[in-house]
Amino acid sequence: MALDRRIVELYDEYTHKPLDRRVFMNRLLAIAGTAAAAEAALALLEPNYAQAQQVAADDPRLSASRLEEVVNGVKLKGYLVTPKAAGRRGGVLVIHENRGLNPHIEDVTRRMALAGFTALGLDFLEPLGGTPSDPDAARALFPQLSGEQVVAQGRAALAFLAARPDATGKTGAVGFCWGGGAVNDLAVSAPELAAGVVFYGRSPDLAKVPQIKARLLIQQASRDTRLVQQVPDYEKALKAANIRHEIIIYPDVDHAFLNDTSAERYNAAAAKQAWERTVAFLATETGTA
Repeated sequence: MALDRRIVELYDEYTHKPLDRRVFMNRLLAIAGTAAAAEAALALLEPNYAQAQQVAADDPRLSASRLEEVVNGVKLKGYLVTPKAAGRRGGVLVIHENRGLNPHIEDVTRRMALAGFTALGLDFLEPLGGTPSDPDAARALFPQLSGEQVVAQGRAALAFLAARPDATGKTGAVGFCWGGGAVNDLAVSAPELAAGVVFYGRSPDLAKVPQIKARLLIQQASRDTRLVQQVPDYEKALKAANIRHEIIIYPDVDHAFLNDTSAERYNAAAAKQAWERTVAFLATETGTA
């Protein structure tokens, strides 16, 4: 089923503002024409965590645990996954979308650990009570998070990863959607960050770009016009400050093209290419063999 582009754009509006659920459903019904068509469209757009899982929670190659730590006075709560194989490895902070730390991000965290990193999927909604099970309730919490809270949690998480006895001491971060913007904010605020990977995230305050010490890999979707329009100014600022970076805009894909819980927006070919680039980039920058 190929969806009307207006439905995809409406869903993006719903997930990013966030748009009231009742208003969203009324507008969706108006575009789809019938209740059955609207339900079919939602089935393609909304998350299906079980179908998209790539790495089982009990994968024998990994050790996974729930993390609750206080680091530098900041309370951290998240999902920590490490390879069982011995050796020193870089740490990677996995930063969720605006649905919080959900089963999809936990699966992505396991994928990152399986690639050889110590991976931490952090729940950035911890200061507000943690990620609720209802994604609409989760989205509604994000405007209440301050930038200072996000950066403080991110820096505490990087310190935790760097201090582990199996660590190389170098850390990276990868973020998606809201998390992509958080990676950019962390890059301008955390000189200890070695590498940042941004998936379809907003740009940071351009005046702060000269503060960046990390190398950046920025990956955007061509159909995500709101974010693609920000790229030229961000790239100009990065070049002016001599920040090591690479920007890739994947053709003919939608926002969240790596998120395989959404049948409509997921693009397998672009996701594979972007993930391989991400892993290679983070391995190089964090000293992970």
